[in-house]
This record gives sequence, C-alpha cells and structure tokens, in this order.
Amino acid sequence: MKLSQYLPGAKRASLGAASVGTLVLLVAVAVSAQAAAQPSVELGTATSFSVLAGTTVTNTGSSVISGDLGVSPGSETAITGFPPGLVHGTQHAADTVAAQAQLDLTTAYLDAAGRIPVTTLPVELGGTTLNPGVYASGTFGLTGTLTLDAGGDPSAVFIFTAASTLITGSGSQVKLINGASSCNVFWQVTSSATLGSGSTFVGTVMALTSIGLDTGATVDGRVLARNGAVTLDTSTITSSPCVVGATVPATPQVTATPSGAVSTGDGSTSGAISNLAYVVAGGLALAGFGGAAVVAARRRRLDA
Repeated sequence: MKLSQYLPGAKRASLGAASVGTLVLLVAVAVSAQAAAQPSVELGTATSFSVLAGTTVTNTGSSVISGDLGVSPGSETAITGFPPGLVHGTQHAADTVAAQAQLDLTTAYLDAAGRIPVTTLPVELGGTTLNPGVYASGTFGLTGTLTLDAGGDPSAVFIFTAASTLITGSGSQVKLINGASSCNVFWQVTSSATLGSGSTFVGTVMALTSIGLDTGATVDGRVLARNGAVTLDTSTITSSPCVVGATVPATPQVTATPSGAVSTGDGSTSGAISNLAYVVAGGLALAGFGGAAVVAARRRRLDA
C-alpha cells in the first residue's frame, strides 16, 4: 500500500522546496546578468581627436593638445588661439575628416545614452569609489575626488550619463585605480560640460552642446562637443594610447559593484551587490534544491 496519500505535507514540502530553489536561482541569474561587463563605447574616427566641436574651438593661453583638433560643421576660421596653444596632432577645420568624426561621435553618444542597466547616482560624485558600470543622474557635479576602481580588470568600462550638465569644481579630480583606464571612461552629457580651474579629469566627454575648460584644467581623455563650442584656457588634453593596463598600479582594496543609490562623502558605495551576494545566492539555491531532493527521496522510500 502506498503511504504517500497519507502524507500531503511531504508533497507540499517537496514542491515548496523546489519552488524556493528555482526562485533563488532565477534571482541569482538576474543579478549576474545585471552585473555583466559592459563593452567599451566605440568612437570610430573620433578616437584620434583630443578636441572636437560643432561650431568653434577657442583657446586662451598655452594649452597643449596631444591629438587632433577639429570643427564640423563650423567654418575654416572656426579654430582660434593656436598659437599660442600647441596641437601635436592635425587641425581639421570644416573638412571631411572632421565631418566623419562628428558622425562617429553621434553614434558613440547615442550608444552611451542607451546603455543598461543603469545605477542612479546623486548629483555629487566627490568622495565616492565606483566599480565598473553605467551611472546616471540629472546633473553630475564633482568636488574633491571621484575614484574609479577597475578591480584588476583593465578592460573595465565606466559610463556616466547626465540628463543635463556636468560641472566639476576647482581642484577636483578623477582617480583611476586597480587597472582602470581612461580609454574606458565615458561621460555622455545631454547639455554642456564645465571643468573647473586646476581640475584633473579623466575620460571622454561627449556633450550635446558645449564644453568649457577653465584655467589650468587637465583632461586625460577627450572633449568632444556635437553641436556647440569647446573653450580652452591654458588647458592640457592628453589622449592616452589605449594600452591595456597602462594606468595606476593595483592597490589592495575591498569594494563592491553598485546596483542602487550610492551615498557620497565616505568613499564607499551603498546599495551595492558584492561578490558575497553571489555566494549567498548560490548557497541558497543549492540548499533549496538539496532540500527538495531529500524530501523526494523520502517520499520514494515511503511509496516503495
């Protein structure tokens, strides 16, 4: 005689354990997908440009530009202030090269704007350490230091999308650690960007309108404006060769991959999903399936 008909609780336990295990596995898979590495944003022919504008490029003082400088559509007289500014690359004023670079910039801009999943950040980025990912805010502001931690992965990508402006304070800085590369840091700005005097900035700034660098601002990356002007004042823009690992040496540090709001001021990330979460999720999944298997085995013995 089969005894399982007198053991409805065993059936419920088996089904319940299996359901819990399946649910936990699905959650773990979803979390893992969200944390998947982002590919870099391809700049196409805009890669060779340290400075690119839509209308004019105006320089004051002894600015130094490591790569190409261009304007499109603009005009042949749209670039002024060189000299005294120095361009190590080639100047492209309203020519076909600059026009193609603008087309490629538009593609890259839209690519960055559409990346998901997105972690929403507060306006102020100073005092924060962030892991690779896509971050969004209405406006980004930076006073003090923003640290980008690649966690030992030189291909790690950081994408920041601002619905309005990007404004950095005087003397502010972006710091790269643990293999992070300026080649893989992108700032998509829906309005305009202003980098404060004496600030040290990292990454490719892609602004819909204009970009202004106050006196002595330094950029390891590019300043690319689609429709407006780029204004320089004794600025240094260095478009580093994208060599894997050519960044700040790794330093021992424990950080987490953000998945929610990030608080500032203490150098840590809140609402983050760390590797521990994946371990816990995996453990829960194994426990759920293990429990289901035990109950099922007991049921088979009783039905024998």
